[in-house]
Amino acid sequence: MELNGNVTIAAPRQRVWAALNDPAVLARCIDGVESLTRVEGKGGERFEGKMNAKVGPVRASFAGHVALTQVNAPESYVLVGEGKGGVAGFAKGEAAVTLTEPAPGQTLLSYHVNSSVGGK
Repeated sequence: MELNGNVTIAAPRQRVWAALNDPAVLARCIDGVESLTRVEGKGGERFEGKMNAKVGPVRASFAGHVALTQVNAPESYVLVGEGKGGVAGFAKGEAAVTLTEPAPGQTLLSYHVNSSVGGK
């Protein structure tokens, strides 16, 4: 599945960047994520968490991780995630996030997401 879009946020880019690096805020930004916890000492920014996903008639709970890669603070990063749902299968995804300031005190958040699920 592929998703693209953008959202204008009434806040300076630095404040939006800080929010997107807060596990509680980031969890609310990713559809289906119940929780994210920062994992220290794993090299780079990394989070572990739980999410619920529905594919057709099947709803499954996944445990997995999300890593921030290609970080260019406060302009962009790529989120790379992977989760396992036991007998339900697996989910993988990647989201490129870019922040620009079209006007003072405003941030344009643009995203490009690719995700896939597999298994039974």
